[in-house]
Amino acid sequence: MTNRFIDLLAKSRAENSPIMVDGGMGTMLFAAGLMFGDPPEMWNALPDKQDKVRGVYRGYLEAGSQIILTNTFGGTSFRLKMHNLQDRTFELNRLGVAMAREEADKFGPDRVVAGSIGPSGELFEPMGKLTYESAVEGFARQAEGIAAGGADVFWIETMSDLQEVRAAVEGARKAAPHLPIVATMTFDTKGFTMMGVSPSQAVHELSALNLAAMGANCGNGPDELEATICAMHQTDPNVILVAKGNAGMPQLVDGRATYNATPEHMLEHARRFRAFGATIIGACCGSTPAHIKAMTEALRTLPPLDPSTVELTVPLPERKVASSDKRARRERRG
Repeated sequence: MTNRFIDLLAKSRAENSPIMVDGGMGTMLFAAGLMFGDPPEMWNALPDKQDKVRGVYRGYLEAGSQIILTNTFGGTSFRLKMHNLQDRTFELNRLGVAMAREEADKFGPDRVVAGSIGPSGELFEPMGKLTYESAVEGFARQAEGIAAGGADVFWIETMSDLQEVRAAVEGARKAAPHLPIVATMTFDTKGFTMMGVSPSQAVHELSALNLAAMGANCGNGPDELEATICAMHQTDPNVILVAKGNAGMPQLVDGRATYNATPEHMLEHARRFRAFGATIIGACCGSTPAHIKAMTEALRTLPPLDPSTVELTVPLPERKVASSDKRARRERRG
């Protein structure tokens, strides 16, 4: 049995060509009328909103995305329960994926649907109340709906905790062991995730999960993402890396986050992502089909940058020094 995502990876490897993924989902839904605080996944079930979701999918497919992520980012029961929708977890995820499947198939058999799985929004014990076992079950329930909708790959994204990545991977495999899995983390705290994970540590630990690809998304803009991708590639040049950064640094305007990176700005970063080792390239918050179209055309028509001539504008993340290391240094100076 073939898999569209695995076939796409094989073609990319054979042709030494990048793979284009999509841009921001929330950005487009807010522009279409979604109100801040409302669950985007509910639009998957509303007849008067479904075509708006389909329109986002179509926009990215028309812009050149070979992979589109589904409107299921907040589709775990943990997040849906904030809106009393936890009992509709399977339904809302299935519907979101099914619409993406229908739209992708209109563009041919080589377009891939990636079932988006975002963080639970909960903290694990002892800092919070979430247990590993309940996290696995929660992610599995979401993954069941994603698989039923016809996804080609599970796309676990915007994670900061390695334990949560493991729980999401286990839950996804429990629901549909035949589907490949991609996982990306968010390095938004001086090159580390909010939970202190470095790019190199992420590569080392995620490699044990038998993922189809890994990488970074969201964060503090494309400059920092370049350093993250570079560090990951240096850690293991054989890993297939995903670079999906925000369209610049977010700024609050009238209570909403706005992003100032233009399509022209992002196309230059797309070329640099590729030079630093990324294979799967797209964008995240603040980006639109216009950004993806510019990035796609640049990667397909302009000559690749020479990696030896491309310099980072943000330094590589430094290793955080554990308290035991600090104590040993003090004792040596003693």
